[in-house]
Amino acid sequence: MDVKNTLQAYINATNTHEFEQVKKYLSKKAIFMFSDQTCTNMNDIQRYFEQAWATIEQEVYRISNVNWLYIHDTSATCTYIYHYEGYKQGHLVKGSGRATNVFVKEEGNWQLIHEHLSH
Repeated sequence: MDVKNTLQAYINATNTHEFEQVKKYLSKKAIFMFSDQTCTNMNDIQRYFEQAWATIEQEVYRISNVNWLYIHDTSATCTYIYHYEGYKQGHLVKGSGRATNVFVKEEGNWQLIHEHLSH
């Protein structure tokens, strides 16, 4: 799978709300930077995702304006706008923000090693 398809597969996995699906696309060395927290290990990343899914129920996450800054044999970087929609305490909520993702090729597969989200 090429890196562009890996990004879309990662987004699709996020929408399953099952971290085991998301984890398939993450490097073991992944670092995620959110507006309110930095997660430097898989347990912290999983906890953050699961908390977000519990806070925004039935969340649908999508991306737009993907800009591939760099693609090479073993690394790639992109930016995009993320959008979410779901229910918080029974009320429809929507939002968006900016993202930067860095992928590396590990053992023949593209893996997300860094994600930075801000709003």
